[in-house]
Amino acid sequence: MKSEPQQKRQNGAARARAIRAQLTESASISITEMAEKLGVSEMTIRRDLADLEKSADVRRTHGGAVVAERMAFEFNYLSRQRANLNEKKAIAIEARKLVEPGQRLILDTGTTTLQLAALLKDCPDLTVITPSLAVASELQFSENISVVLLGGVLHRGSPDLTGPVTEHCLELFSADWVFQGAEALGDDGSIYNVDLQLAQVDKLMRKKATKSCLLADSSKMGNTALAKTGTLSDFDVFITNQSAPAAYLAKARKMARQVIIAQ
Repeated sequence: MKSEPQQKRQNGAARARAIRAQLTESASISITEMAEKLGVSEMTIRRDLADLEKSADVRRTHGGAVVAERMAFEFNYLSRQRANLNEKKAIAIEARKLVEPGQRLILDTGTTTLQLAALLKDCPDLTVITPSLAVASELQFSENISVVLLGGVLHRGSPDLTGPVTEHCLELFSADWVFQGAEALGDDGSIYNVDLQLAQVDKLMRKKATKSCLLADSSKMGNTALAKTGTLSDFDVFITNQSAPAAYLAKARKMARQVIIAQ
């Protein structure tokens, strides 16, 4: 039987999860509303919010709380990871087939390349070079993979390193493959990123690898973003999902050296 302090800690953790869940939906909450919803006093909710504020999850306001910047980042990144998740996993499975033991890989900061990273753990004697804190974290306990985390400036709003320091670090390496994602794919085969510095790093990555592979699901097609990083012609392999429009695939096959449709 649980002691009273243990029960209180469990109840407090459950309330914290409920508060975080509410903030994912509305980005702000009132103390009165949460007290009624959870069946506790407003004083209890105030203590819960104080604890969450200490961990930088929320910022208290008069009568309630709003999402703190750190928590907003977590929600934003999780949302990006979960978008078209099945398609990303299918694309990553096809990309994994290109990797052979002993190779050196560059993985960029995309959420699809993160899915690929999760599939690499059984491949012996790999070296993975990346500016992504998420990719490095995914692979850090893999005994058969040597992870090189590039230096740089932390990109606001994502766990990625970028800038001149990242570019300088990349100059030190060469790789067999680079795997990249894209924020948008124009109808003319252009590839876009939302950030100028990330776009520059993408271009340099391709120069440092013998072969390049683009991983992008069909939701990216027919769109543009701030910075053009290249075209499909810059890639040896383009992997997308089976929902890609036939007209786009026809153009892609004229540009990329190989197009793979993930089932």
